[in-house]
Amino acid sequence: TDASSMVKAVMDDLFDYFQGMTLPAQVRVSMACCLNMCGAVHCSDIALLGYHRKPPIIDNEVLDQYCEIPLVIAACPTAAISPTKTEDGKKTVKIKNERCMFCGNCYT
Repeated sequence: TDASSMVKAVMDDLFDYFQGMTLPAQVRVSMACCLNMCGAVHCSDIALLGYHRKPPIIDNEVLDQYCEIPLVIAACPTAAISPTKTEDGKKTVKIKNERCMFCGNCYT
């Protein structure tokens, strides 16, 4: 799943039920963090869909320390992310907010 923070929060509460097998039947719980739902989350017994509501905010000071810029650019399905440089020549990215579909690929 791409919704790791949501998965952790939900499973912290439900882990005892699944581990103890105290539920009356098998239950399939699926989670997604993108509106495209490529993993057919909606076909589960319980489907949770979380999504980002805002375009990413770029911190130029730490961006190249936390991720590889070419991978971030390639991860965007709508080409909303493009390479650029800061005033002092550091590599960074810029976001075209109108093209962002809030899928979260650039976050993960």
